[in-house]
Amino acid sequence: MGIIRVNDIRVFTNHGCLDEEARIGSEYRVDIEVKADLQKSSQTDDLVDTVDYVHLNQIVKEEMAIRSKLLEHVAQRILSRIFKEIQLVDEAEVSVAKINPPIGGNVAEVAIVLSDVRKK
Repeated sequence: MGIIRVNDIRVFTNHGCLDEEARIGSEYRVDIEVKADLQKSSQTDDLVDTVDYVHLNQIVKEEMAIRSKLLEHVAQRILSRIFKEIQLVDEAEVSVAKINPPIGGNVAEVAIVLSDVRKK
């Protein structure tokens, strides 16, 4: 078993419950960790034998572009697509953070983390 991480994916989009958040948008950071059998790719040196992190990044960008009220909702969509589209992934964890959230205080970010395992 191996781990692939794609960290600090930055996206500007408009998630949130407030109308203001939909209009002005915010900056978000997404981190992904997937677990997969990387033994074959470590021997073959071939992209088809591993989890393509470009594909992971594409999933994040596409799902983050679809407005959600809750970060949990967008994170679940990202997880669902990872398992649907990348058969090598056995486990995945997604963290979605809103940078400088409008919550009435000096808060660097709020983040949610969801994880799941492939249903056999």
